[in-house]
Amino acid sequence: MTHEGGSKTGQMVLISTAEEWFSFKSLLQNCSNGDKHLQVTFSSQESDQTCDLTVDGHSYSLHYADLTEDITEESMSQALDGFIQSCMDGICTFLLLIQGGHFSKKERRTVEILQAHFGAGALKYLVVLSLEDGAVADTFNDTLLELIETCERKYFQITSSTASDKLRSLFRTVDHMLTENGATGYTEAMLTEAKKKSMDNSSMRILKEKVQEAEEKEQAFELIVQQQEERRARELEELKAKHAEERKGEACEKKQHEKRKESLEEAVMSHRATLQPQMNPTNDDRTKTTSIILLGLSGSGKSSALNLILERAGNQYLVNAACLETLQPTIYCDRKEVITAGRKLVIVDTPELWDEDGFEELEQVKDCLALSLPGPHVFLLVLQVGRFTQGECEMLAQLQRIFGREFTEYAIVLFVSFDDSRHGPLRIEDYVAGSHATLQDLVRKCGSRYHDLNVSKSQNAVSFPQVKELLSGINKLVASHGGQPYAVRRFYMQELQERRKLIEEAKEEALEINSLLRDA
Repeated sequence: MTHEGGSKTGQMVLISTAEEWFSFKSLLQNCSNGDKHLQVTFSSQESDQTCDLTVDGHSYSLHYADLTEDITEESMSQALDGFIQSCMDGICTFLLLIQGGHFSKKERRTVEILQAHFGAGALKYLVVLSLEDGAVADTFNDTLLELIETCERKYFQITSSTASDKLRSLFRTVDHMLTENGATGYTEAMLTEAKKKSMDNSSMRILKEKVQEAEEKEQAFELIVQQQEERRARELEELKAKHAEERKGEACEKKQHEKRKESLEEAVMSHRATLQPQMNPTNDDRTKTTSIILLGLSGSGKSSALNLILERAGNQYLVNAACLETLQPTIYCDRKEVITAGRKLVIVDTPELWDEDGFEELEQVKDCLALSLPGPHVFLLVLQVGRFTQGECEMLAQLQRIFGREFTEYAIVLFVSFDDSRHGPLRIEDYVAGSHATLQDLVRKCGSRYHDLNVSKSQNAVSFPQVKELLSGINKLVASHGGQPYAVRRFYMQELQERRKLIEEAKEEALEINSLLRDA
């Protein structure tokens, strides 16, 4: 860069936000008013704003473009390209203007675009100016320190009182930098080389990404092929084992099958004819049936409660040894019936209707609804006294997702106790009043309808009035809905009826086959 008297004006690009540019312009105007050796002239053409400076006879032009905070990388690059083309001898340096030593995300983004578009060499011609008449950062952040080191410590702090001296020092530093580098600054030739290198790097990156994508697809395909081969091998081995087992019994079963076939078909037809009235109950039968679905987590005592209700409802007061044995967890939905007070009481026991991840077991849901036909009239939510786990905290929300939010209007909470102590038990009202807030909320949402049932051996005599009270509560709830069952709108009635028929036919055929095998 040369100067006046056969010299040329040094061209600089000022990079900043509009707010910082206005602050800098104000500072320059104030300095020029008090310093006769500093002359400042501002001009603008379209988006290009220029500040012409004459310092001690040396001329400089500062070009500023309105680079807003939300400007795109493409628009910023085009603006900076325009400065390169408008400067005949190239840009001698880039000036990054910041406020009070604060190096924000927008300044970092600007520097990243500058380096990406003009190449790493552009930072060689970058000077950082910090206006510090306002709030000043306590410490420099690591990114700014790293940038200052990259710029070979070309960093100037400018205040209104030191502006003239700092500007002179700035321009001397720029002149010295250009003299050392033996160049006029950043040129259009450098820009062309940077774009070429950027394009080459971009092409190489795209090529590497495509190669990596192809390799990943190949690996995924090989994995799928391997898994399919392993699956086919397993299926083949399982099929071979199954056929071998079938062939062993085939010879002896063939003769027995022919003999039993005719008698079995006659027995099935006869039994179906007997069950037909039960499969198609009259409207009177429906009005005399109360259907209940037991719901709860594994281990809550659903099956124990079911057996005790069936015994007491059927006026069976003696407990046999089998009833006192530890019950196995319920795996499938099971329907039980008993006649009490001239009405048929249908109770459906269920396993957990959702898995560990909270996804519902759709087939079990359909089974319990199909087996509860013509209901369900009541849902019994079984909770064990003294146990309220995280799963039971979330149980009501799960059940409402499965059966609908109106499900609670047909729900009764049944607290099951396994306490064998002969001392006076805690009243269920006191237990609920002192329970977890979530449990109290569950009971409240179920209309504050709850009962307790002690299924322990020692409390055998106590359980009879408990069952009686429970059945009375069930009858009241059924009566409050006019005897009408709860309608689960997500399934068609015909679908549930057909599913019920298939379940009972499968159960019936299994019983017949077991009976014939015992007789054989």
